[in-house]
Amino acid sequence: MIRLIALLLAALSFTLPARAADDISAASRSVVRIVTVAMVDNEVVGFGHGSGIAISPTRIVTNAHVVESAVKYPDNVALGVVPSEGQKSYAGKLIAIDTARDLALIEISEGRLPAAAIYTGPLDSGVDVVALGYPGNVDLATARSANDYITPRTPTRSEGSLSNMQTVDGVAMLIHTAKISRGNSGGPLVDQCGRIIGINTAITRADDGDSPFAFAIAGRELTRFLTDADQAYGSVGTPCMSMAEADARDRAAMDAEARANAEANAAKNAAAKLDRERKQARAEEDALASRENRIALAGVLFVIGALAAGAALLFHNQKNIRNAKIAGGAGAVLVLAAAILFATRPDARAEIAEEAAKPAAETPGLVQGNFLCTIRPDRSRITVSPTTDVPIAIGKGGCVNQRTQYMQGPDDRWQRILVPNDEATVTVASIDSTGRDYRVDRYLLDAQAMTKAREIRAGVMLKSCTANPDELAGLAAQQDAIRSALPASPNERLVYRCQPATGAAMNTAPAP
Repeated sequence: MIRLIALLLAALSFTLPARAADDISAASRSVVRIVTVAMVDNEVVGFGHGSGIAISPTRIVTNAHVVESAVKYPDNVALGVVPSEGQKSYAGKLIAIDTARDLALIEISEGRLPAAAIYTGPLDSGVDVVALGYPGNVDLATARSANDYITPRTPTRSEGSLSNMQTVDGVAMLIHTAKISRGNSGGPLVDQCGRIIGINTAITRADDGDSPFAFAIAGRELTRFLTDADQAYGSVGTPCMSMAEADARDRAAMDAEARANAEANAAKNAAAKLDRERKQARAEEDALASRENRIALAGVLFVIGALAAGAALLFHNQKNIRNAKIAGGAGAVLVLAAAILFATRPDARAEIAEEAAKPAAETPGLVQGNFLCTIRPDRSRITVSPTTDVPIAIGKGGCVNQRTQYMQGPDDRWQRILVPNDEATVTVASIDSTGRDYRVDRYLLDAQAMTKAREIRAGVMLKSCTANPDELAGLAAQQDAIRSALPASPNERLVYRCQPATGAAMNTAPAP
């Protein structure tokens, strides 16, 4: 039965090609088209559209001017939200608007969207940026009917570079060269890691051969708007780096840590060797002293025994048979005792040899206990995820947090691949056997890839820890099938350093 499950899972994995992870494509999942439809007497009298991006599963940011008709005529203008994936569009509700900053917040009452993160770190002029959205000139070239405007499709991306930041009418603006047009309004400007750095809002005219430039509302204005609207959002402040750069940093940090451990072990071994040598010297001195004492005592007993034998002979010559027997017996006992003491004199190296012959302790499997894990930004590539401390409770046989079964991989790390139902992310969590190095690789997949991953996961639904060999074999086959279907590299790699934790420290969000 287990072999059949493994074959089925492998077949499913072949239908999902392993493509390279693309942070811009991951950010595109969060981009939506914002549609406004004006109705009078049940007839459409006006239609407009712009772009937006989800900053929570149900909340979208766009430009205020994209929804201004809905603000002016709330009874006659309907708001629609068209995701970039799926088959459905949703009705939208205006939650907050700031005309000075040209920002608005919309909510959908059904459906869920992958939320993007806002980059809150410093920006350098000249960095590469990407505009995502639904430019009107592309729609004019591709749309064949009004229905095309409410059908989910992938947003258009346009690459450029950041020129600088300027203040326009009191609002911080990013000036960039990514090409946008009408319809891009409200869509995001993102960095190479797919984090929001601004919201596109305007373009300059290119009359008389002038080069066009685009304006995006800066991320700091966006975060202030969301704070004023009491809207939570995800943010990341670490600079954008490629996975290759993150891997190089991780390897360098691991090499440095290995060197430090090697030096510490060398010092420890040297101290242990010195301690053994001192013990050896003391043991030899003690054994030598004991040996000399025994030899000396044996010599004394032998001399006394010889004297007693001589006395016995003297008594025998004097015909004092009783005293001769006593003296002769005593002499024989003393000579025999002297011989025994001499023969059993101690060996100077016996104790040290016994200590060195003690068996080495067995190498343990996955350690057990409670740990609190803290992010290592220098070894991580962070694009969208929070970096709060993670508590991990490791039980017997790879049972983590009393509910998630981990498996030992070929690299001796214990791992589990998680495919959730309500999040478009596959997570590979792993921990080393000491419980000190915890890693989370996150793959931000499109809807089709997530569907395939969920189909593979459905082959084995293990929702708790187990020691059953058949269940563990089925889980191993499932995990291998999911892994073979993932892209070559993840979008994120979060590396944590874990320390033994007290009970109070465990009261935070648990690990997968």
